[in-house]
Amino acid sequence: MVVDDRFQRRSFLQMVSGTTAVAALSGLAGAAGPGSVTRPNFLWISTEDMSPDLGCYGDPYAVTPNIDRLAAQGVRYNRVFSHSGVCAPTRSGIITGMYPTTLGTHHMRCQGVPPYYVKCFPEYLRAAGYYCTNNSKTDYQFDPPFSAWDDCSNKAHWRNRPLGRPFFAVFNSTTTHESQIRNRTAPMLKRLDSLGPEERHDPAKAQLPPYYPDTPATRQDWAQYYDLITLMDKEVRTILDQLEADGLAEDTIVWFWGDHGRGLPRAKRWIYESGSRVPLIVRVPPKWRKLVMPAKPDAVQPGTVNDDLVAFIDFAPTMLSLAGIEIPQHIQGRAFLGAQKAAPREYVFGGRDRMDEAYDLIRYVRDKRFRYIRNYLWHLPRSQDINYMNQMPTMQDMRRLHAEGKLLGPQKQYFEPTKPVEELYDIAADPHEVNNLAGDPKFKDVLERLRRVHQEWQRDTQDVGLLPEPLFDEIKRPGGKFEKTAEPVFIRQTGSAREGAAVTIACATQGASIAWRIGGDAAGKTGWELYVKPVPVQPQEVLFAKTCRIGFRDSDVVTFRLGDPLHDKPKTTGTRHWREELEASGLRPQLAKLKELDRQGPNATPACLAALKDPKPALRYWAVVGLHACAKYSADQSLAKQALTPLLQDPAALVRIAAAHALCDWGEDRTALPVLVEALKHPTDKMRLFAVIALSKLGEKARPALPQIQALTKDRDDYVGRVATTASERLQAKGGKKP
Repeated sequence: MVVDDRFQRRSFLQMVSGTTAVAALSGLAGAAGPGSVTRPNFLWISTEDMSPDLGCYGDPYAVTPNIDRLAAQGVRYNRVFSHSGVCAPTRSGIITGMYPTTLGTHHMRCQGVPPYYVKCFPEYLRAAGYYCTNNSKTDYQFDPPFSAWDDCSNKAHWRNRPLGRPFFAVFNSTTTHESQIRNRTAPMLKRLDSLGPEERHDPAKAQLPPYYPDTPATRQDWAQYYDLITLMDKEVRTILDQLEADGLAEDTIVWFWGDHGRGLPRAKRWIYESGSRVPLIVRVPPKWRKLVMPAKPDAVQPGTVNDDLVAFIDFAPTMLSLAGIEIPQHIQGRAFLGAQKAAPREYVFGGRDRMDEAYDLIRYVRDKRFRYIRNYLWHLPRSQDINYMNQMPTMQDMRRLHAEGKLLGPQKQYFEPTKPVEELYDIAADPHEVNNLAGDPKFKDVLERLRRVHQEWQRDTQDVGLLPEPLFDEIKRPGGKFEKTAEPVFIRQTGSAREGAAVTIACATQGASIAWRIGGDAAGKTGWELYVKPVPVQPQEVLFAKTCRIGFRDSDVVTFRLGDPLHDKPKTTGTRHWREELEASGLRPQLAKLKELDRQGPNATPACLAALKDPKPALRYWAVVGLHACAKYSADQSLAKQALTPLLQDPAALVRIAAAHALCDWGEDRTALPVLVEALKHPTDKMRLFAVIALSKLGEKARPALPQIQALTKDRDDYVGRVATTASERLQAKGGKKP
């Protein structure tokens, strides 16, 4: 079977090793000059934490007249999916056109180090003459490179562009964010009061999903979420009115989209429909319809509905296709508009990894009817603690009613003690995904097909999710140290110091981008031009330059005046990337093979025991996890205890932590608990996080470690502190002390 959107493994490895050329930025500038009027402008309006809960998507509860009007003027896409249920991994994929699980940007709030050839796609637009602005969210899982945007601030606007330049402008609304659903402060209530009676949503009329308990708090959250959508709808109108007032509506292709599902429990952070399906509306003015759909311009006329599968990683290549820029080979997404439009997808893919302080590992495949979910940490419940999520009144009611034994039917699913290894849902018959068909013989063929597609996608995109984060962090950034891009070097001057000249700039760091400016404040955050060709410099002018590469620290700023000494072109300093190291080790397929045993349950024990002797710590770690999980089904844990006890002395801290956790669960607290306590002192943040998570899961067995856990509540790593705070509060409460 060939998965429709995978890129060729051999080509990818060639690109990683630098043997396949990618589109040079300098070669794009000639596609159309800065003064060209033959290209469309692009306006993106994005919103946060919102499913397709809009009137134009058939939701009778929604009050969204402006977005509904936009949909009537454009194309409404019905099957658009995020590759993650939370913002940062989602946006890292949007901005690069690549899966976070390939880039290593899959854990929430991590710091990625993508391969040298990966760029933020607006950089290609800038190189082709576009003025690119972002107002103003980034959240890319790496510091936004200054080469990506002409302006990335809360003042960024197309109105600030140089005369005659086409633009790509992004406006992001935070109004619908999760935090605002539970916001009952006076300023928020004042905003909500600005809505008219016909615009407010009556909690009594809310149609709740079957997995929520029907409580006043749940209804209030649901109604306020819809009120926020109505407020955001007004913001959309303001931006579109500005476009109209500037006389730019007929020259601008408009996109409206949400970054992942609604900010409520079992939606945001999850990869069910409620967390991954999003709205997308694209309005194409008449003059650009032939450009957008060369073979079928009527396909983007007003009021069109499109049922093709679209993935977020398709956004970047689609924008390049629309702008007439060749899509670089490394981009994994596929254009769904423009001259480089690809064939429609058969599948979309995504995943869930660490969400704030809670580790999970889930992948999904979705075709037009079914969703397949693979739970790699199936032994963990869905209901792990996430401090930020726990602040939502709906979640508080869910936890309270669960503790009281009052949840009914699908409401119990979230609190099941373990997850199925596989889930399969028929979206047409079961839109809320509460009836798992993975064990139904009637759907065996579907299950096997989607399982196979998932395995091929995971292999071909080189998914790094099975590499434990503390080990991965050390591979991608040894010692936790950021590399720094080399300073730019001035290597050529054509012309004279007296009459003016053009200056050529270079950088030794492989894949680095160069920016320049004439005069001004060297530390300025805006005003930097992307270097694509020699820079004209006049006598007495000062040329400033600096460099950046995604995942690296920026270089220092250097200056040049005509007549200053020139240098030889620097030799490229291409360092070996973590991806090469990982692929050379053969570790990733070994981990995948070991985890395929999950479906065997206790029968996987012999293979796990054998893997305990592997020299690779990641394999030993997963073998320990497998034995720990399998023991849930075994009355006799003596064999596992015997095998894991020596691992309390394992050279890898992560293996020691996993073994100690299992042994504490099995009553060996006296020998194993000190290992977890010692791991709380580890210099690596994520290793301390693994240790304190293990202690938090032990409950009362962790009481002897309470002083050490309490000390960790002020840890320099926020996630470590959150887990320690929750664990210590619960232990104190059970001990009769005030939390």
